[in-house]
Amino acid sequence: MSSEPADPFEPICSVEELRSAETMTVQAGGKSMAAFWHEDEPHVVDLRCPHMGFPLSDGTVEDGVLTCHWHHARFELSCGDTFDPWADDVPAYPTEIRDGEVYVRSEPEQERSPAERWADRLETGMAENLRLVIAKSVIGLDDAEVPHAEPLAQGVEFGTRYRADGWSSGLTILAAMGNVLDDLRPEDRRRAMYTGLRHVASDCAGEPPAFDQPAFDAEDVPFERLKAWFRENVEVRDADGAERVLRTAVETCTREEVEELLFAAATDHVYLDTGHTLDFANKAIETLDRIGWEQADDVLASLIPSLTDANRSEEQSEWRQPMDVAGLLFEVYGGGPNETEGLEALAEEGGGLEGSGDWDRPDAFRDTLLDDDPEAILDGLTDAVAAGASPADLADAVCDAAATRVAQFSPSNEFSDWNTVHHTSTYANAVREATDRVDAVELYRGVFDAAMNVYLDRFLNQPAIPIPDPDAEATDRDPETILDDLLGVFDREGEVNRAGELVGEFLAADGDVADLAETLGEGLLREDAGFHTLQAYEAGLRQYERARSERERRTALVAIARYQAAHFPTRREAEQTFTIADRLHRGEKIHEEA
Repeated sequence: MSSEPADPFEPICSVEELRSAETMTVQAGGKSMAAFWHEDEPHVVDLRCPHMGFPLSDGTVEDGVLTCHWHHARFELSCGDTFDPWADDVPAYPTEIRDGEVYVRSEPEQERSPAERWADRLETGMAENLRLVIAKSVIGLDDAEVPHAEPLAQGVEFGTRYRADGWSSGLTILAAMGNVLDDLRPEDRRRAMYTGLRHVASDCAGEPPAFDQPAFDAEDVPFERLKAWFRENVEVRDADGAERVLRTAVETCTREEVEELLFAAATDHVYLDTGHTLDFANKAIETLDRIGWEQADDVLASLIPSLTDANRSEEQSEWRQPMDVAGLLFEVYGGGPNETEGLEALAEEGGGLEGSGDWDRPDAFRDTLLDDDPEAILDGLTDAVAAGASPADLADAVCDAAATRVAQFSPSNEFSDWNTVHHTSTYANAVREATDRVDAVELYRGVFDAAMNVYLDRFLNQPAIPIPDPDAEATDRDPETILDDLLGVFDREGEVNRAGELVGEFLAADGDVADLAETLGEGLLREDAGFHTLQAYEAGLRQYERARSERERRTALVAIARYQAAHFPTRREAEQTFTIADRLHRGEKIHEEA
């Protein structure tokens, strides 16, 4: 015996009541709704304006258009669709009239799943550069249990398609935030995705879209020839030619060969674009690890402008005077900026690109890299290659030296010089990450370039701020209390040295570094952190993970904290937007505080 299905409609008021009042607040299915009598029929929508939660029962209706009185968002009354992309659609509920009563079904018509809806809204948010819409979309996608790789891929596709100038800071930030998700508290992972995606949207705002050049039809061009063609086109700054060659390589070569081609061009000149060129290439490849190599065609093509338009450091006076540092590098490389013969000979002597495994970094090697004599630094590096040091071996050591420059940066320098030591550190980190994936003699050039930049940064450690020594930082304070103090330091300007001291004290108290990473992430993501500050967190954590000694690990963490403290606090406008989106998602009443 079958039972009758439950009636999905329930009464909310009489027709006469609604006709007389024209607008009413009603309840159905545990939801608050706004009911309207317009053009001789009832209409019911969700009570809250989807933009900022203002009660739509306080709005007005004219010619079938419902207008919210707070920010003047407009909605097509019968279906709830908005005229204004920044406002979102409001749920509209089916109605019936029965025996003089208005009935409503408390479930709106839904043609799309929440995941599809929020993905569409994310696209709109990025296209219109709407932070609140992006924040709502990130939260909605996360609540719908959509893997982070999907909005990451959506952001990368958008950023590479709608910016003719190609890969830049926004996509690099998105890649970095994708890399640190596991280092953050669960609640901050949403903030990280929001941070990356809003920066992509900002980068693309007002920019012309990209127009692709096709790959060559030829399928049998040898890799070495493609590599030579690519480098030559980059050398003469022919972006169209370089793109055709790169797309052909993606179609016909192995992944490792494509990476080698990119890193060769990115190191053919010294420290291209203050390190951004190679860093962008590395981040694009890391992102492909998350979203799939099948996206490599368009993603890697977006790197072309950063290669062909880059500033070449050997053309800068600081690399030529008073010491011709660039010239010293070229002598090692084989006589010029595009050469590798000298490095190939050294690597062969040392057992090949993977190194002989016999080289054991001397304790004094860090002091060599921090020396005031560039020739001594180069001698130390070349001797190491000949003794069997791989690019990864040397990159580890140079990363530590570069992090030391940040950790010991003197606040007596100009504030903009934080960028100088930061660029060296993130460049060295990018070279090191690249060495994990590809064996290419050109990456030795990246290591040597980074080491020379550590030398050029030496005056920014005058005077050098001591890195805290846990043996001298004995404390009986609880690690959690120290982390609270660290967040407090980020609330005040000028507490750079104190931030480093607190990290030293935390380590001396045997605090869990995972807790420190989460706290540094919390401090970072509540601020309007810029490109470099966001990079510094990600690069510092990667350096910490690779560090070979307690001193190196301490240096990496102190560098993050001091860099963040130098750039905090900010106005926290982005966090305010995210908080509003989060509260709206939870159903809180924002308008009552206005």
